Amino acid sequence: MTSASPPGRREGEHREAQPGGSRAPAGFAGRVVRWQRSHGRSGLPWQDTRDPYRVWLSEIMLQQTQVAAVLGYYQRFLDRFPDVAALAAAPLDDVLALWSGLGYYSRARNLHRCAQQVVQRFGGAFPRTALELQSLPGIGASTAAAISSFCFGERAAILDGNVKRVLTRVLGFGEDLSVAANERALWDHARALLPARELHENMPRYTQGVMDLGATVCLPRNPSCLICPVQPQCVAAGEGRPEAYPVKTRKLRRSAESLWLLHARSRDGAVWLQKRPTPGVWAGLYCLPVFASRAALEEVLPARARRELREAEPFVHVLTHKDLHLHPVQALLPAQWDAGEGAWFGAKEWPALGLPAPVRRFLEGA
Repeated sequence: MTSASPPGRREGEHREAQPGGSRAPAGFAGRVVRWQRSHGRSGLPWQDTRDPYRVWLSEIMLQQTQVAAVLGYYQRFLDRFPDVAALAAAPLDDVLALWSGLGYYSRARNLHRCAQQVVQRFGGAFPRTALELQSLPGIGASTAAAISSFCFGERAAILDGNVKRVLTRVLGFGEDLSVAANERALWDHARALLPARELHENMPRYTQGVMDLGATVCLPRNPSCLICPVQPQCVAAGEGRPEAYPVKTRKLRRSAESLWLLHARSRDGAVWLQKRPTPGVWAGLYCLPVFASRAALEEVLPARARRELREAEPFVHVLTHKDLHLHPVQALLPAQWDAGEGAWFGAKEWPALGLPAPVRRFLEGA
């Protein structure tokens, strides 16, 4: 008498041994590759290429950013910096100006440093292995694996947020990912699931496929299990509780901070801007002068200007870990006024600078 197949698994299917004693679904990589070929995303501008510069650029831009927001930036960067040498030779201010509005500006600074190191250390050619790629600024393990698998067919695992969700559900991996040892164990599982044959063709398909599953099918809430190609192998689907995975108990602690912005204008319409210090919020970007209090802002102004200040409508800008409550204060100042750091920029000059998104929106509406 044969035993029934476990829930969520077709009769005759089996699971192969995985590191740590769990069982890996047989044929998982093949299912993902076949599904990606017929149902995965294929029309994005960085997908039909094995140029590591273009793949790298897209991977950095897509970190914590939606595809729709990246599309325009990606093309503008390629138009302005068609290859890694052009990006490396550009001033950082030009890179930040083009990145303005995309957020997480440390990515742009690392992008520029990385391009320079590719030119200086590797003669302008991206290294071909994930291990070497990780030695470059801004390239972590998952990004390095994406570049090496897409461009060179290396058998390297990615583990971004979408992929973590897919793999923990398929494997029934219920360990707390806020614990470093558990995250390392999931990396081991991810490597064990990789294709083993015809890597030049299958690794790009597989890598794209697990990303596509997480982005379009295996969603955080209300996943589309019925159309998922790995549903018959998925432990979470078999349990009927996919939203229980992944497990991560540590929560981000949000904070709030109030800042005052000096919107100083001259009679000819110029705006006073300063470059923000590094490190810190909006590091390296041009910005209205920032103060911790209204009193501190007033101290830098002439007495007459203090009497004529106008407060604009406060607004909130949401960062990953913090809410910034921004209070713009407007002042009309003589063109010879000098706060010591910064400069006047005319109406045709400041739009071309790298500005924080909330400051740009404020100035455009002022």
